[in-house]
Amino acid sequence: MNSVYIIEDDGALRVELARLFELNGFAVRLCERFDAAAQLALLERPDCILLDLKLPGVDGLSVCRAIRAKDSTTPIIVLTSSDTEFDEVMSMNLGADDYVTKPYSPAVLLARVRSALRRSQRAAEFVIAHRGVRLDIGSGEVSFGAREAELTRNELRILHLLMRNPGVVITRQEIMVELWESDEFIDDNTLTVNVNRLRRTLASIGVPDDFLVTKRGVGYRV
Repeated sequence: MNSVYIIEDDGALRVELARLFELNGFAVRLCERFDAAAQLALLERPDCILLDLKLPGVDGLSVCRAIRAKDSTTPIIVLTSSDTEFDEVMSMNLGADDYVTKPYSPAVLLARVRSALRRSQRAAEFVIAHRGVRLDIGSGEVSFGAREAELTRNELRILHLLMRNPGVVITRQEIMVELWESDEFIDDNTLTVNVNRLRRTLASIGVPDDFLVTKRGVGYRV
């Protein structure tokens, strides 16, 4: 069952949206604290976020920006009474996946959400995200915020292995098998050189030093 997180301050509309999605098989969560909307959305880990731009005490665009800074894959659908080109362009530039103006057609809104989910699910087969770092396996690129870099074959394989297992220390032997299909006759220093190259590539796009951690004498983790 897909889930949707609704960030909308109009009580009547919030109930209407919740009912619409529940009747169509979605699990629904509602934001109750708009000053912490981004943090709560990230904690809920929904499949899709509906975001109103005009919220009490907070700018919806800043909420969109904050979510994207930590999560680059969850679809965000901006739902707002504003139909200005500026708001639409800003929303899309900050990472929104779609922009629906009120009053909306329930059928059209459902179609937009389902379309965004399909795109997200297809992309998820080739993209891994962890702590703001986004690895696109298909293109061999890594990105952090608005910056990106192309990875070498070995950098891609090392980072892919580590990001598939977040928080888990992957031994040097496991990484060597992943790279060269064997840990025999491989100079141990060769792996160190490849990991150091990966560190430099990550640093070049602003990834914090503590993203890739060395467990001395054992291996690495992210």
